[in-house]
Amino acid sequence: MALLPNVNNVTVPTSSFTLPSFAKINWSLEILGRRPDGYHQIRTLLQTISLHDDLTFSPDESLSLSCDDPSIPLGDENLIIRAARLLRSKCGNVAGARIHLEKRIPAQGGLGGGSSNAAIALLGLNRLWKLNIAPDELHEIAAELGADVPFFLAGGCVLAEGIGTDLIKVEDGKTHQLIIVTPNATISTAAAYAALKAPALTTFGDDTILSSSRAEADLEISRLCMSRNDFETVVFELEPEIERSKQALLNAGATSALLAGSGSSVFGIFESKEKQERAVRDMKAEPGWRVFPAVTVSRSEYRQALGSWRSPLSHS
Repeated sequence: MALLPNVNNVTVPTSSFTLPSFAKINWSLEILGRRPDGYHQIRTLLQTISLHDDLTFSPDESLSLSCDDPSIPLGDENLIIRAARLLRSKCGNVAGARIHLEKRIPAQGGLGGGSSNAAIALLGLNRLWKLNIAPDELHEIAAELGADVPFFLAGGCVLAEGIGTDLIKVEDGKTHQLIIVTPNATISTAAAYAALKAPALTTFGDDTILSSSRAEADLEISRLCMSRNDFETVVFELEPEIERSKQALLNAGATSALLAGSGSSVFGIFESKEKQERAVRDMKAEPGWRVFPAVTVSRSEYRQALGSWRSPLSHS
């Protein structure tokens, strides 16, 4: 079973090209408090995984988006189109592009599919339009699109703080065998945050400073990894089916399982590929559930999968 795209002998077509758009999981997610600006202060350990969409870019006179999934919106509400228009406005560019999205990452699954699509759109269009935007500037543009978008310019394992845009790269660990389950239940991020009542949160002042050094980040990893997701209590109360899918992963042999982001997907870690494959067969018996085998994707694998676009991803 090939979980990663085939990236051997990557060549760049002169007319059109396709880039993978990877999903993510949260090894941990802590909601530290509501900020004065209304956003929530968080600390989360993000990890790219092999489940991915594909974006194909082709030159065109106008800007258009198509998708193999008819449920995906294709207008201004789609982050791919918003990323393209924001990039054009920042650069004074009027070029067009034809973008096709092959969708695999479940929408509203807590797996960052929309944010990943936006980041890959920035990278792909940066190349297609020959803009040569520097990494720091691309990061700033990505942050305007959403808190998770800058992470997908880097990939691998990253500690994210603030509203999620303050990123500290973490050394990648071993490859983990995963199963992602998206049950027949949905919950929006806004609804999940709304369910976190104010009395359970601490208000942070402007002088609050979270850890910002690589050394501090490295010390956090063993404490954070698979330790908690503060959304679990409220999400499981709102949608018991999501909690049931987590328990199903544990019953199928996962060594640990956790809600992905604010849901509705959950993921489990398995000790071997054989145990993962056996669990996939069992989990697919559940009606209405989407089950995806996956592996973690390191930062170097992430860059390799993006081929010639790996150089704009790194600040170091």
